[in-house]
Amino acid sequence: MHTRKHTKYIVEGKYVAEVKVVLLEDEEGWSPYLSLDDALKLDSVREALKKNDLESAKKSATIYTLSPVAA
Repeated sequence: MHTRKHTKYIVEGKYVAEVKVVLLEDEEGWSPYLSLDDALKLDSVREALKKNDLESAKKSATIYTLSPVAA
């Protein structure tokens, strides 16, 4: 089994969370995939952003705000 680091982005409302995860790759099955811990981490960050709980979200991610750009 091989692993590689990857960055996942979660967009929720006016926030973007940058979450570092590890992708697992093997010769069989559905590859690459996340570990259960990383999948739960993504879910918890998304839920925290939905509730505007930035303190909880920033424990596992880097948080950015989105703002419109005048074209």
